[in-house]
Amino acid sequence: MLGRGRRMRRRGMVAGAAVASNRSKQQEQQYQQQSAADQQAAYEQGVAQGQAAAAPPAPAAPAEDPMDAKIREIEKLGALRDSGVLTEEEFAAEKQKLLAS
Repeated sequence: MLGRGRRMRRRGMVAGAAVASNRSKQQEQQYQQQSAADQQAAYEQGVAQGQAAAAPPAPAAPAEDPMDAKIREIEKLGALRDSGVLTEEEFAAEKQKLLAS
């Protein structure tokens, strides 16, 4: 009878050790998965910040020739004159102001 009890205790110890080992492995896997997810999130955040910082500034619009701007304004005034909104005298006065500036 003594031998049987000893075998049962031994089986219990072996089974307990196996359960503990299995739990330890599961916890280690969960830790590794969480660590990998944290590292991936940190990497993606770093990439996003790097792209925002490394993005070249938008190219500046080429400098507009002042004479081109004046010509467009005179054309707009001419269209207003042709449509009847401005008189010939008003058109001439505005045109002189633009050319003088």
